[in-house]
Amino acid sequence: MYYSSGNYEAFARPLKPEGVDHKSAYIVGSGLAALAAACFLVRDGQMKGDHVHVLEKDPIPGGACDGYLYENLGYVMRGGREMDNHFECMWDLFRSIPSIETEGVSVLDEYYWLNKKDPNYSLMRATVNQGEDAHTDKKFGLSDKAAMEIMHLFFTPDEELYDKRIEEYFSNEVLNTNFWLYWRTMFAFENWHSALEMKRYIRRYIHHVGGLPDFKALRFTKYNQYESMILPMIKYLESYGVQFHYNTKVVNVEFDIQKDKKTAKCVSVIRDGKEENIDLTEDDLIFITNGGCVENSSLGSQDTPAPFNTEIKEGGGWDMWRKIAAQDPSFGNPDKFCYDPEQSNWMSATVTTLDEKIPPYIQKICKRDPFSGKVVTGGIVTVKDSNWLLSWTFNRQPQFRSQPKGQLVGWIYGLFTDKPGNYVKKAMRDCTGKEICMEWLYHMGVPESKIPELAEKSANTIPCMMPYVTAFFMPRTKEDRPLVVPEGAVNFAFLGQFAETARDTIFTTEYSIRTGMEAVYTLLNVDRGVPEVWGSVYDVRDLLNSTVQLRDGKKLTDMELGFKEKLAMKEFLKKIEGTDVEKLLKEHRVI
Repeated sequence: MYYSSGNYEAFARPLKPEGVDHKSAYIVGSGLAALAAACFLVRDGQMKGDHVHVLEKDPIPGGACDGYLYENLGYVMRGGREMDNHFECMWDLFRSIPSIETEGVSVLDEYYWLNKKDPNYSLMRATVNQGEDAHTDKKFGLSDKAAMEIMHLFFTPDEELYDKRIEEYFSNEVLNTNFWLYWRTMFAFENWHSALEMKRYIRRYIHHVGGLPDFKALRFTKYNQYESMILPMIKYLESYGVQFHYNTKVVNVEFDIQKDKKTAKCVSVIRDGKEENIDLTEDDLIFITNGGCVENSSLGSQDTPAPFNTEIKEGGGWDMWRKIAAQDPSFGNPDKFCYDPEQSNWMSATVTTLDEKIPPYIQKICKRDPFSGKVVTGGIVTVKDSNWLLSWTFNRQPQFRSQPKGQLVGWIYGLFTDKPGNYVKKAMRDCTGKEICMEWLYHMGVPESKIPELAEKSANTIPCMMPYVTAFFMPRTKEDRPLVVPEGAVNFAFLGQFAETARDTIFTTEYSIRTGMEAVYTLLNVDRGVPEVWGSVYDVRDLLNSTVQLRDGKKLTDMELGFKEKLAMKEFLKKIEGTDVEKLLKEHRVI
């Protein structure tokens, strides 16, 4: 496997890999990474579809990319997905996946046209005082000292960031700013999360710094992620005859470990309650989704809280990874991520409006007609003074194809689930759907006398607790996640958010799809490059733009400098006078 850039290889079809007709594949899980691996197997690996087996413990596919109408419960989306125009592996894949809504076009075509016609941006990023504009006004609010702290992290070698927390590098100069409000709520970072991953994010999205305050950097699907992304992939794979085995828990994979050779030999499964073993040869490839951000997640209802289940279950991603990791150090360290759910949990809730009474309050904040079929909030609205650090969003409506006319489906989440609410004096994790809705309505500015009745009769709210949803953000070292294809691996690879690949950032659709692509290309020796991570961090134009944007448009010459620094700056400006360097710095408003 090798990396490539540009469009020379982007449109090329690889030759059929040698010996692929005699190979088969077993894929553990059916989340985005797993389905991507299956797609790359049949598209670029040209493996026969009926040789590909997807083993899924649940009765439905999709993993964390869900969106369902549960009988006797209601619409549920555990989370949402924000996309970037430089998700190179994702767009490489979706150019080949046919739309299930529009004949003759791809999912990429559909997505591209939608976001061209209806570009995303927010008109109110944050609120305070029960629905008033917090007037973040697209400003980061970073002092020179805060900007230098961010720059210091940007240039710190990875090795110095192993097992370090963000709060070890950022003081209150950063943590009390709009920058951190935008960042932590958009990406779900906590102060105690990985400084290494924070650095990766800053470097990975340096080209989008200016789009963080109002979300103009983001693109969204038309419907929920399950209907817009997962279902088209399932239909595509089924058209090739890929075999899906639901209600099949993989409890362990056994390996033959030699000095320079590691081979997967047997897969232990529980299928419909019965234990089975699948013996593997070197021609049987296995792709393992280890860990899982939505493991142990649970749903409540309008009238019941979602249980906080922290016990690791047999047949889940954590239990399986523990058994695998015990066999060789190169298979990672799952307990680095799942040891303390108090540091990796947050809650979400899906709210469905049932009549005309709540939508006007949504429209007042988003400043758009939520029934227009276009962008509504344009990303999350964060309640700056919420004890739960509550954020909420309504994406394009309808969010579900089956959604009745006149109803809206939106999503609420809180980062601090152990704190009492501002209106409902209970921890979020102890609240029913109705109580979470009441807290949300309070922060939208609904008169307090109307809140209980609206939450009960004008909305249906389903809470979801996810104990390990940000487990991948826990501080780590290089060896804590296995490489996508460990050194010496013959017939196996790791997929998803807990596999290690260079430069890219977790908690993204791109990361999942990238691991699937790298795994297939490596094990089948596909003679085509995997698109490298977008290189904006190496583009001087993006670096200059982001430097100015982080400082809310202030020029480098406006920094508070000491006497010696001022002299050095004056000398520097004199030396570049009349050169292309001066032109470049002026063009990007650095000077």
